[in-house]
Amino acid sequence: MMIALMILLALASLVLIGSILLQSGNSAGLSGAIGGGAEQLFGKKKSRGYEAILSRITTGGAVVFIVASLVLVAIEH
Repeated sequence: MMIALMILLALASLVLIGSILLQSGNSAGLSGAIGGGAEQLFGKKKSRGYEAILSRITTGGAVVFIVASLVLVAIEH
C-alpha cells in the first residue's frame, strides 16, 4: 500500500511539474506589470482551450498530491 502511494505521489509531482512549466505567464515583463491589472480587474476569461486544460490538470495533480501525501503520513504514524 505504501509503495503504491509513493508511486502515485511521484507521478502526481511529475504531472504538476510538467503542467506548471507548460503554462504561460500572466505578465510579459514590465509592460505586463503596468497593463496587467486591467485584465485581472475586468476578467480575461480563459474558459476554453489549451490553458484551461492545463489549469484543470494542474488542479487535479495538486489535489492528488495533497491527498496522497496526507494518506501516506497517516499510514506511517
